[in-house]
Amino acid sequence: QVQLVESGGGLVQAGDSLRLSCAASGRTFSPYAMAWFRQTPGKEREFIAAITWKGGTPYYGDSMEGRFTISRDNAKNTMYLRMIILRPEDTGVYYCAKSGGIVAGSGSADYDSWGRGTQVTVSS
Repeated sequence: QVQLVESGGGLVQAGDSLRLSCAASGRTFSPYAMAWFRQTPGKEREFIAAITWKGGTPYYGDSMEGRFTISRDNAKNTMYLRMIILRPEDTGVYYCAKSGGIVAGSGSADYDSWGRGTQVTVSS
């Protein structure tokens, strides 16, 4: 019913910046919270950041705040993740997720809709 599509990933060099986008389509109902996660091979899914419907009080996972900035534009049904000073260890698949309510949790179980992910590769 709700489809999420990430975009903006690619191959970049260490120190570069990227802005990821997540577009929601289909039968979307407001208000709802959203979040970004990432997955690296052989590791569990890692929480990056979450944002509420109003977007005024986002919060970040451990060691995420500083180089990552989450935002959203409800008029466009789009969420963003600004990434700066990228490092090789940032390489992975980045996913956006939508919750069924206004609470922005940090666990995967808090979200019921997921995109297919966008690949971010950071070379040395």
